[in-house]
Amino acid sequence: MHIYDIIIIGGGPAGYTAALYATRAGLDAVLVERMSPGGQMALTGEIENYPGFDEGVDGFTLGMKMQSGAERFGAKTEYAEVLSVDFSENIKKVTTTNGELFSKTVIIATGADPRKLGIDNEERLTGRGVHYCAHCDGRFYKDKIVAVVGGGNSAAADALFLSRLCKKVYVIHRRDTLRATKIYHEPLMKAENVEFLWNYTVQEILASDGRASGSVLKSTVNGDTFELKVDGLFVSIGREPMTSFLNGAVELDGNGYIIADETTKTNVAGIFAVGDVRTKALRQIVTAVSDGAVAVHYAEEYLNSNN
Repeated sequence: MHIYDIIIIGGGPAGYTAALYATRAGLDAVLVERMSPGGQMALTGEIENYPGFDEGVDGFTLGMKMQSGAERFGAKTEYAEVLSVDFSENIKKVTTTNGELFSKTVIIATGADPRKLGIDNEERLTGRGVHYCAHCDGRFYKDKIVAVVGGGNSAAADALFLSRLCKKVYVIHRRDTLRATKIYHEPLMKAENVEFLWNYTVQEILASDGRASGSVLKSTVNGDTFELKVDGLFVSIGREPMTSFLNGAVELDGNGYIIADETTKTNVAGIFAVGDVRTKALRQIVTAVSDGAVAVHYAEEYLNSNN
């Protein structure tokens, strides 16, 4: 039975940064990824807010570069899906579709998927007028007309950000008031280019020449519908952390995120959570990368004190 120093679950920016730091430190590490390097980042057409790429870089390329950088120092990538974990003993067990892996520590870097509207055309038009990250894709809509779907903190923050770039921002919310905290209300109400469409849901996404061109909105009050023409639609109705496979192995918050502070330590010794899957204020590539380095620092500390 081979026992790794570290098993890293997830091959996004946090996971591959952890793999890089672990292998450079001489630790025996394996990274388990179910699809391809980069995670959600790989679906982003162009990234302009990651340092070091003065002309931007597409997410797939950046993910491949991160994988190559880690594997240069000996990191191993195993393509499999994690089915379950057992963190109850000193040696941790991770069960995958390829079999069982054993390790002294585990870094969980599984990320979070944006919640979808679940309507026709949504998948097909993702990246073609339908987006889930205003900070990632907002700049493509400078001086254009966009809509933000949602009423929570994420939607309010996205609408504020887009209001500084776009000609017009519609906020579509199924209720008659925002769920977002009060700090967002006043600046949004004062923004002259922000218009609220209360008590509406998106029923259909319209397309023209292979791109989203608007949506059909339906009133939650009387059922009336109308077409709203926009250049881009930003869906901001929350995220779903990828934590179902844990089955209670570590402590989660009410939204399913792993409870871990800036040390990335969870409530279980030797288990760390990094990137979008953990509780944190800002979910961006740079914060995920930071988490990966921090987790290895504390994993080394744990290994040194338990050997």
